Amino acid sequence: MQTKEFKAESKRLLDMMINSIYTHKEIFLREIISNASDAIDKLYFKSLTDTSVGLNKDDFAITIALDKDNRTITVSDNGIGMTEDDLENNLGTIAQSGSLAFKKENDLGEDVDIIGQFGVGFYSTFMVAKEVTVLTKAYGSDKAYLWKSNGVDGYTIEESEKAEAGTTITLYLKDDTEDEKYSTYCDQYQVQSLVKKYSDYIRFPIKMEVEHTHYTEEGKDPEVTKEIEVLNSMTPIWKKNKNELTDEDYNNFYLEKFMDYEPPVTHIHSKNEGIATYDALLYIPARAPFDYYSKDYEKGLQLYSSGVLIMDKCADLLPDWFSFVKGVVDSEDLSLNISREMLQQDRQLKIIAKNLEKSIKNELTKMLKNDREKYEKFYDVFGLQFKFGIYQSYGAANDTLKDLIMFKSSFEGKNVTLKEYVSRMKEGQEHIYYACGETKERIEMLPQIEKIKDKGYEVLYFTQDVDEFAIKVMINYDGKTFKSISDADLDLDTEEEKEEAKKLDEENKDMFTFMQEAISDKVKTVRLSKKLKSHPVCLSSDGNITIEMEKVLNSMPQNDGNKVKAEKALEINPNHPIFEKLKTLYAQDKDTLKDYAKLLYDQALLIEGLSVENPVEFANLICGLMTK
Repeated sequence: MQTKEFKAESKRLLDMMINSIYTHKEIFLREIISNASDAIDKLYFKSLTDTSVGLNKDDFAITIALDKDNRTITVSDNGIGMTEDDLENNLGTIAQSGSLAFKKENDLGEDVDIIGQFGVGFYSTFMVAKEVTVLTKAYGSDKAYLWKSNGVDGYTIEESEKAEAGTTITLYLKDDTEDEKYSTYCDQYQVQSLVKKYSDYIRFPIKMEVEHTHYTEEGKDPEVTKEIEVLNSMTPIWKKNKNELTDEDYNNFYLEKFMDYEPPVTHIHSKNEGIATYDALLYIPARAPFDYYSKDYEKGLQLYSSGVLIMDKCADLLPDWFSFVKGVVDSEDLSLNISREMLQQDRQLKIIAKNLEKSIKNELTKMLKNDREKYEKFYDVFGLQFKFGIYQSYGAANDTLKDLIMFKSSFEGKNVTLKEYVSRMKEGQEHIYYACGETKERIEMLPQIEKIKDKGYEVLYFTQDVDEFAIKVMINYDGKTFKSISDADLDLDTEEEKEEAKKLDEENKDMFTFMQEAISDKVKTVRLSKKLKSHPVCLSSDGNITIEMEKVLNSMPQNDGNKVKAEKALEINPNHPIFEKLKTLYAQDKDTLKDYAKLLYDQALLIEGLSVENPVEFANLICGLMTK
């Protein structure tokens, strides 16, 4: 027996793999099981054309044995095994993939699914083991060999004894330290958990002797029984045909897999072949996680490659606006990096993500059309994310989301889509009208809304902070622009009404200039209003920053005291008695008119839901006028 050095600059490369390539030490079990599955695949493939193999698919299995006393984990398979040359080439040369070579030698193409690609997974064992032995016998060979290594000084190969073809790998665990408790990998519950997490869908049974403790009569020692159990479910639900599954099957999988206590709203089960081949099973939850709207929330789908878990949350598969979706994606076409823990950013991944986005949108659109009540319940939980999606994507998500968003409306007080609003627009109506406020009830008390509703126009109620920001990014819907009822010009009047207002405005131009100078630090202009019916006064915004945007932006904690200001206009209703009073004061008592200007401005602020800037002055002005 002779100690041999690893090839391919082994020590440096092996050290890098053990300490750098893998993020989690626990994946060593995934890698060994995947290699065992590959070995069985090779012999199973051979059995399809060689009857002398004498085994059918049900005869193959992977076995795990734990020995706590000796701190060993043993993984065995009855696959194709290895010759001495195979051991030299596959385990003596780091990054040499026997599985990849097998596919090339047998011209299997892409349709035959063998997991291993890089030939480095085996060496992840040295993250947890101080010594590893591999006892193997190749199918059709009379000789067995024992490969042994501590991962540093190289390895040894010697002839040995083994009755049947296959491979047995034994890991002698490292000693425990303060930071790492390697002995936990000999715990049956830990191993069961790791198999369930990473290798549940390996297509051959993974067996292990499991202890069960039975408590009988009080005061008596519990009975301990042992039995061989299959740890994996083998066939994933997403690989089955839809006609084999019921809603109960789908819901049970969701509740168990994603640890929810409430069934999902719906599921999407899709199989795709072509440029990107994958299976996907997606779920739309009925409720949001407690941290959903916080920075701590992590989006992503579970990503499998040929039934082996690669990533628990692959964020690249979901856009932010569909971040609530849970599910799994399984593909054989992914370009994985050398550790099989991360994806290379390639075309396949982008195609899958785009297809999933389309599938989710189509499912939600179908729900909106066919089950409005269910959609509205879903929307109450997750609809806000769609509006953030439009805003944060700078409009890139418009086509995906514009028909999914909803707003409360003056039409029967119900939620409506933009499509529904536009379908009811009056002949010649060019704008989609909206109003902002904390609640539907507050909006309906705004003075500006009275006249627009009298003219028969529907108004959308924007009660969420992001609403106006989102539609500003959208710019228009089906060519119809959005217009706030607080905009300077709602364009509601007839030509005759416009001429009359223009004339009246010109006649009182000096008075309005005087009033504006009295509150020049607060408003850009004072003018006649074309939008008020019975109320005396309101505020309008003239610039790109609206009054509602000012309110939202200034309430943000990251504002740092730099207040945002909308360009405000104070509008006076010419049909209200206050207008005649203002004209009288301008002619007879300009000092009092200044006080009126300040009071009317503060009154307009309160109507808009804004704070009065100087409450003491406001109170004193009221008292002063009351005592005159």
